[in-house]
Amino acid sequence: MKTDKRALIVGGNRFPFHRFERMGPLLEDALAPAGIEAELTTDRDALTDLDGYDVLVDYTTDSTLTDEQREGLLSFVDAGNGYAGVHSASDLTTVDGENRDEPAPELRELIGGHFITHPSQGAFDVNVVYSHHPVSADLEDFRVWDEPYVLECDDDLTVLARMDHPEIEDMPVSWVKEYGDGRVFYCSLGHDRPAITADGTRALLRNGVRWAADSSAGD
Repeated sequence: MKTDKRALIVGGNRFPFHRFERMGPLLEDALAPAGIEAELTTDRDALTDLDGYDVLVDYTTDSTLTDEQREGLLSFVDAGNGYAGVHSASDLTTVDGENRDEPAPELRELIGGHFITHPSQGAFDVNVVYSHHPVSADLEDFRVWDEPYVLECDDDLTVLARMDHPEIEDMPVSWVKEYGDGRVFYCSLGHDRPAITADGTRALLRNGVRWAADSSAGD
């Protein structure tokens, strides 16, 4: 596919299990077949000026943002661009390496849900539960080895896929929503290489990020 969309993928290297130097290129590779040219960065000041990008892909684990960084991100999506949160992007209670009692409210509103906890990594099924959406229309159920997230989610999300897990049973894995004039896609999968490189995860990320990048195209 011709490259016609630009993404900025933001991550960090503080947490060894989500090291961006290892995971960032895997995300970039997953998006390339969807015609998305990605730039990788760990510099959160990049959020203050997102001109030239169609979508922001968030693989951060610590939700610490300055006022300027947060406003840059929110205004970018509100104005009609895309946001795609991957796995740890929903960890909205970790700030400066410590935990806060409540999720960062502005980011919680943007994403539509947040991370609570997780059991041990293991294999579980991911079931597509809503196929009447561009992100999920061509997806099939799949099995993945990953860190299963327990999430608290808003009631008005369009949930695309859910997990069937022996400990936490039925839990959303991926959803979409609108934010202002922009589009939001979230996927809780992607803790490490086995999850990111799974065919099912790659297809979900590829479709979801592309959809978010196409904010001005309509459904």
